[in-house]
Amino acid sequence: MVNTTHPGNIGAAARAMKNMGLSDLALVSPKFYPNEEATARSAGAQDVLDAAKVCDSLEEAIGDCELIIGASARLRSITWPQLDPRECASMIMNSSVRTAILFGREHSGLTNDELERCHYLLHIPSDPNYSSLNVAAALQVVAYEIFYAAQSLTDAKTNERVRYATAEEMESFFVHLESMLEEVGFLHATKHRVSLMRRLRRIFNRTRLEYKEVHILRGGLKSIVRRLNKM
Repeated sequence: MVNTTHPGNIGAAARAMKNMGLSDLALVSPKFYPNEEATARSAGAQDVLDAAKVCDSLEEAIGDCELIIGASARLRSITWPQLDPRECASMIMNSSVRTAILFGREHSGLTNDELERCHYLLHIPSDPNYSSLNVAAALQVVAYEIFYAAQSLTDAKTNERVRYATAEEMESFFVHLESMLEEVGFLHATKHRVSLMRRLRRIFNRTRLEYKEVHILRGGLKSIVRRLNKM
């Protein structure tokens, strides 16, 4: 956060960061900091404030970063590569480099000189008739998108570890299912055997069964048939 005027915005930003699992806050020449209003607005995110790095210059704040993204409420006359918050979050999640997102002054944002240090400009789409966001609110939007992208990436990695049933295993299950339904007389009772099996295939394919789930279902089918044969 660059040259923040109102300490309450620093506290609100710290709260937004902690809500979304972020903690690395750098403050470049804040006008009033430390400050009781920042503590009050942080609402329990004092640890983020305590760990915040207070810097005398932007160079000091971003010196160890390899990717710099500058947030701006207005699109500049000089063209920078632009990202929206979702694109920004996706880029960060798919990059292994240390990244800084810059938020400028409450009334004027980042200067052109500061944006020249950025690789991308981050713009939050909003109503063009009233497009200026409070700096802490803007940070909340971006922090949420980063949190969401991180969660999605974690979920994707978890799904990669799931062993889903192969097409061959599913086909074997359907053959088994059809055989069992025929054995118990269910398919004999309908004139629409092909249509019924097609619908049953849709039901099970729609759920994208895991290998273990197919194994459980086939075990259940075998148990049903064994029980019926004993009757």
